[in-house]
Amino acid sequence: MRLTEITYDIAPPIDGYGPGFFRIGGEVVQGGQLLLPTERFAWGGFDDRDTILSRANLLDVLFIGTGPEITHIPKALRDALDEVEIGVELMATPTACRTYNVLLSEGRRIGAALIPV
Repeated sequence: MRLTEITYDIAPPIDGYGPGFFRIGGEVVQGGQLLLPTERFAWGGFDDRDTILSRANLLDVLFIGTGPEITHIPKALRDALDEVEIGVELMATPTACRTYNVLLSEGRRIGAALIPV
């Protein structure tokens, strides 16, 4: 069997998560996180959209991790993301983390806005 090591050239991967935290590129960070191709920010949740919108040109798709279970996002956020032509995928946070890592390893223009579990 041939094994291929995964590399992340664009941004650091999500190494893990737990109650109220994420481990990103080996660093433990508390609270919600916004991961963009070149930057990482604390994310305050669905009402915290200015940073995402101001960097819309960096993204094709944004994964929104809605916590331990999938839920809807506010219409105002959905409309704002549609207006700047960012594709949105809603998922439970664990699924969003895994999907983000897979597409990140492929060099895709993706981001993740994550609410902790």
